[in-house]
Amino acid sequence: MMTVDSPEKLLAPVLSAFWDQPESWTLDTYHRHEGYEGLRKALAMPADDVIALVKDAGLRGRGGAGFPTGMKWQFIPQGDGKPHYLVVNADESEPGTCKDIPLLFANPHSLIEGIVIACHAIRSSHAFIYLRGETVPVLRRLHHAVREAYEAGYLGKDILGSGMDLELTVHAGAGAYICGEETALLDSLEGRRGQPRLRPPFPAVAGLYACPTVVNNVESIASVPSILNRGKEWFRSMGSEKSPGFTLYSLSGHVASPGQYEAPMGVTLRQLLELSGGMRKGHRLKFWTPGGSSTPLLTDQHLDIPLDYEGVSAAGSLLGTKALQCFDETTCVVRAVTRWTEFYAHESCGKCTPCREGTYWLVQLMRDIEAGKASLEDLDKIADIADNINGKSFCALGDGAAAPIYSSLEHFRDEYEAHIEQRSCPFDPAASTAWADRSNSAHQEVNA
Repeated sequence: MMTVDSPEKLLAPVLSAFWDQPESWTLDTYHRHEGYEGLRKALAMPADDVIALVKDAGLRGRGGAGFPTGMKWQFIPQGDGKPHYLVVNADESEPGTCKDIPLLFANPHSLIEGIVIACHAIRSSHAFIYLRGETVPVLRRLHHAVREAYEAGYLGKDILGSGMDLELTVHAGAGAYICGEETALLDSLEGRRGQPRLRPPFPAVAGLYACPTVVNNVESIASVPSILNRGKEWFRSMGSEKSPGFTLYSLSGHVASPGQYEAPMGVTLRQLLELSGGMRKGHRLKFWTPGGSSTPLLTDQHLDIPLDYEGVSAAGSLLGTKALQCFDETTCVVRAVTRWTEFYAHESCGKCTPCREGTYWLVQLMRDIEAGKASLEDLDKIADIADNINGKSFCALGDGAAAPIYSSLEHFRDEYEAHIEQRSCPFDPAASTAWADRSNSAHQEVNA
């Protein structure tokens, strides 16, 4: 675990370095902060050397899976005679996740510069940004930044005299959670219904328009320019050995100062809470998600785990998109998990049976448990349904729906049982205060 003299020294502002400056989204502001210097260095290098540099830096995908970015670029076959495409996944939809949208709103040129570098590396002449369509202000700002880049010669024909041509298309989706899955996104981009594809073939071989395609997250691509500009040693000086670099943590929920905190990989939630003023006054942390609602939830006993891929995995969860949703002791776990389950049932594309049917029945059972209409046998039933979804659905949406079910049963089974035994939600003000007293006593015993 990293140690610091003061909470402020945790921060590593790179992507967010000038978000608070006037007109931070303009090309002039970006130029004042070494904007497009990384691109100039990349264009002077052979494409394979750019890939090697990103690989050596250890940049891992910031969209949730943590797959090495440079390795993903390397999978693109060369000399195949087909066009190659880069698709940026900006369809940020995970409950609790709010890093890509603020990044695009405040500093869109970091993404555009990263796109040009990535396209140089994979020999692509056409890139796409698939943006969540509801974010109209971000869409307008992104269009403005793309126009500025074209006018300045960073996009279009013969970029900076290098002989490289690149067209960039911004596409607004229609608002479907499933389109955050990369193959469903590609189908949507092609004008079809967004549903996951059977793999293989993988996008690197047959992606957009059946051509080799790289699909990267916004933050992954936006992190590339600083690596080219400052070097791999600088990037590796932050974070941990297997998860180097900086990243954006989205802190939300019952915290004093929610927002984006850019820090080295491996920071702990305790350190981020110290930096943000802690939980709201007079309350304590009860449970939290390390990567949005699709990751197994953790408790106050996990405050000191390193928030990198290895640390969170060892604790039994997933780092995901680093969406740290923090809930205090006034929150009913059953109610929260029920709301999440309703979301996944609504957003299921219906293509595969485990997810389509499983999420529906999970909602029915969770609603009964929340209302105190279930039996103790129903707890084993929802655990069994979640197990039949997890790892057996067509894409990761099913896994995301199952994660809060089995993790909440693991950590808070007594709370589920209280709903059933009391025939109501113990957090309902009209219900008995016995559960609150019992819960507080248990917390004091744990901290003793």
